[in-house]
Amino acid sequence: MTGPAAITLRSVHKRYGRNTALDGLELDVAEGEFFCLLGPSGAGKTTTLKTIAGLEEPQSGTVELGGRDMSGIEPYDRGVAMCFESYALYPHRTAYDNLASPLRSPRHRLPANQVHERVGATAELLGIGGLLDRPVGRLSNGQRQRVALGRVLVRPARAFLLDEPLSHLDAKLRQAMRAELRAIASVRRTTTLYVTHDSVEALALGDRIGVIRDGRMVQTGTREELWHRPYDTFVAQSFGRPRINLLPGTVTGEGHFRAADGAYEAPLAVPAPPGTAVQLGIRPRDIRLHEGPGTRFNGSVYITEVLGRATEVTVRIGEQQLSLVVPRAEAAGLRPDDPVRLSVPPENLLLFEADRPERPGRRISP
Repeated sequence: MTGPAAITLRSVHKRYGRNTALDGLELDVAEGEFFCLLGPSGAGKTTTLKTIAGLEEPQSGTVELGGRDMSGIEPYDRGVAMCFESYALYPHRTAYDNLASPLRSPRHRLPANQVHERVGATAELLGIGGLLDRPVGRLSNGQRQRVALGRVLVRPARAFLLDEPLSHLDAKLRQAMRAELRAIASVRRTTTLYVTHDSVEALALGDRIGVIRDGRMVQTGTREELWHRPYDTFVAQSFGRPRINLLPGTVTGEGHFRAADGAYEAPLAVPAPPGTAVQLGIRPRDIRLHEGPGTRFNGSVYITEVLGRATEVTVRIGEQQLSLVVPRAEAAGLRPDDPVRLSVPPENLLLFEADRPERPGRRISP
């Protein structure tokens, strides 16, 4: 993180009865940063936003906004604006009235001319300037989503907290809205904490990304750091479609990876003690469907699946399977049981400690 912190969480614990939602959560979001919080359902993402907004009180730990401890500070005095996963709109009011309602509240109570100016500017930014006179109940899902986002963006706030705001949209509209959000963020430069379970969304939007699991932050970093240097198998599997291949095996005395079924060995660039139980991580798009420099595998085609301009090929190697994605022309003519030779550049191999019951295996570093 560069620059002063706009949002800081230190050792935050939050429990609901016997269920732990946040387990010593640590988080730093820089001033003006677009930070994506990525994790599966139940990881603690929404609880994190509510705790920052003051809608939930942690049992321990501190929440700071702009360096100020928020302990005992009411939500309306924290200066943040939150967009929930549900639209939370007034369906019988017009889009204009929905956008204007936060500015007319006792908290802000702006003069009518300023309300009109802010609503107009926000509506134009979101491409809904021509819909302001329509009741929200007569708008499409995409238009309602823009109004819901507008209710957040129209407010004077030190930070925006967005809780999966695009989850109810279809794929095409979600992609368009991602582009709009990124453009808005670059113009407004307001600190934004964006919650999502979609890794594509996180990679497209985030200046930095934090991966959360079971109420704890597993790793934070740029998209390049999390892609190329994942802390563990959980982070590695959080990014990329198809998911990263994880092949179980051990390290030999010669510093090679030996598959669990003994079907093959591969030289390792990362040293590890002989006999160490490990997993070899290989991303499907890093595998070449021909013999080349680096680690080589011999196998046979199990199945192919066309993915537009690319093809996903699943290959049997001993008792294991390996998925790779190659240009469609390279996979043309492949049939089940055809023999193939694969190669992977050595710099694209990731090595992890073998999984343990309590957590995923950590990456083994040089």
